Amino acid sequence: MKKLAFLLLAVFTIGFVQAQTKKSKNMKKKILFVVTSHDKKGSTGEDTGYYLGEVSHPWEVLHKAGYEIDFVSPKGGTPPVDGFDLKDPVNKEFWENKEYKNKIDHSMTPSQVNPKEYSTIFYAGGHGAMWDFADNKELSDIASEIYENGGIVAGVCHGPAGLVNIKLNNGKYLVDGKKINAFTNEEEAEVKLTDVVPFLLENKLKERGAQFEKSGLWQNHVVTDQRVITGQNPQSAKSVGEAILKELNK
Repeated sequence: MKKLAFLLLAVFTIGFVQAQTKKSKNMKKKILFVVTSHDKKGSTGEDTGYYLGEVSHPWEVLHKAGYEIDFVSPKGGTPPVDGFDLKDPVNKEFWENKEYKNKIDHSMTPSQVNPKEYSTIFYAGGHGAMWDFADNKELSDIASEIYENGGIVAGVCHGPAGLVNIKLNNGKYLVDGKKINAFTNEEEAEVKLTDVVPFLLENKLKERGAQFEKSGLWQNHVVTDQRVITGQNPQSAKSVGEAILKELNK
């Protein structure tokens, strides 16, 4: 009887462990959205922040696919918002979603993030990103770890400012040798902020070795290269979300 009981216990234990292992493998890792804490366009006095549509449109794609999304910003707490247009139904859906509105209004600080929990880090745009993404080493280190663990690094519009100083374990910049896209010099000139932003994003990415690709003004353009996904402007936001989802489904 004792041997039988022992065998039954062993079989149960093995089955339980296998079930838990299968369950953990099937659980989707979360996605981390990075939003700016910076609220002014240089010395112009004009307000800025994260661009709402560049959060809401990728969010809609990934949320509907069953992914949980967390938010981090350089300073944590409630980040400033720009491009606030609730006539856009996707913006409205995001803004009125109590769970996610609460999440973004209580964004984490970088020190609160455990990179191992995330399959993807996505840098949302908005001009504020030009002032507080590039030099935030904590965020760069988080992104590097996610990427080195086989994850995805993505950004749209000015969000790829967060990519310019990410270095990998081999000492190279993440963007070095990769096809990359972001807000272009021509688009910056069109909005008359060439002399306001601390650097031109297109130029900086090229300096880091990126093979910069672009389309005309305000055209939807998304590039995927070796688990790095980048989009040119607000018009590209949904397509970046779709490209992330496609990469996650591989």
